[in-house]
Amino acid sequence: MNSGNWIIDNIMNALSVWNAKLQEIWLLITQSPESFKGGGIWNMVVSINGALKAIGFALLVLFFVVGVMKTCGSFAEIKRPEHAAKLFIRFIFAKAVVGYGLDLMMALFRIVQGIISTTINTAGLAAQTAVTMPAEMEAAIQALTFWQSIPAWAVSLIGSLVIIVLSFVMIMSVYGRFFKLYLYTAIAPIPLSAFAGEPSANIGKSFLKSYAAVCLEGAIIVLGCIIFSVFASSQPVVDASSSPVTMVWAYMGELIFNLLVLTGAVKMADRVVREMFGL
Repeated sequence: MNSGNWIIDNIMNALSVWNAKLQEIWLLITQSPESFKGGGIWNMVVSINGALKAIGFALLVLFFVVGVMKTCGSFAEIKRPEHAAKLFIRFIFAKAVVGYGLDLMMALFRIVQGIISTTINTAGLAAQTAVTMPAEMEAAIQALTFWQSIPAWAVSLIGSLVIIVLSFVMIMSVYGRFFKLYLYTAIAPIPLSAFAGEPSANIGKSFLKSYAAVCLEGAIIVLGCIIFSVFASSQPVVDASSSPVTMVWAYMGELIFNLLVLTGAVKMADRVVREMFGL
């Protein structure tokens, strides 16, 4: 993108990077772990999950035995029908959770993806609104002389660097969500095996709650992007009567503030989810 003016090029290039990263987020947030990056990472994660199931079943027996020892006062108590039935049901339940944990977690992910799709459809948005530079500011910058353009160029350079850094911080947060999903999925059989013992069941519950929080981060990110789209649809107000340098200062300042709000919402999505649901 080359307009022949270094100030305009700085701003337009930064906005181009920002808009590209927003579109990438919009695409990523609607993807499933199976299709992310062609599915190669998912296949590896599923293989690790399958390999760890053997360890998970071994730990399941260990957690079950430890749980029986801690909850039963004597062997005679274990032989009571109601207590034996309770232990049997817990063992079968834990075995099913470890064996079908991957299916359970993907079902939970699809529920959250349904929430995300409903939110997008309700908002009536299929893509992000692009951030553009006002035409009146572009015309004012074009009219600057060489010496007048130096302070405006410095402002545009600093502002452009901030915008580019914010765009990469934001996209890293979205990629980080996928990595967390993969980590939870790969290691799942081990914490899920804790359901076998009554004293250790909280480990499995905490794991599923944390996984649900990671999934729900996507909904918070989508809400943040939708709200930002409304901000982007109404461009920062530019006072045509002010000097071009002042116009650049005012425009970049308001624009960076809006971008900081969205970046902060995306960056703190995990914290927001945990506070909302008390996790």
